[in-house]
Amino acid sequence: MATRKRLEKAAKAVKPTTPTALALEALERIAKHEQECGERWSAFHVELRELKEASKAHAARWERMAWLVVGTVITTALAGWVTLILK
Repeated sequence: MATRKRLEKAAKAVKPTTPTALALEALERIAKHEQECGERWSAFHVELRELKEASKAHAARWERMAWLVVGTVITTALAGWVTLILK
């Protein structure tokens, strides 16, 4: 923040057409751009974390479903096998 205040103070003291004024304006634009990118980056991280949690929950549901299917197939196969042996 101190740097920004110094830039603003220097910008007021310099004419807008001088190279120093143009450099100060460019630095202000860069600072604004960096701030916007930082905000977008933090929002991206929050959304990525939420997506990761959602996909973990989704994977856990499908894993339970897969075990249910595997268990059913094995139980059915064993029941059929036992039925064939006992006949």
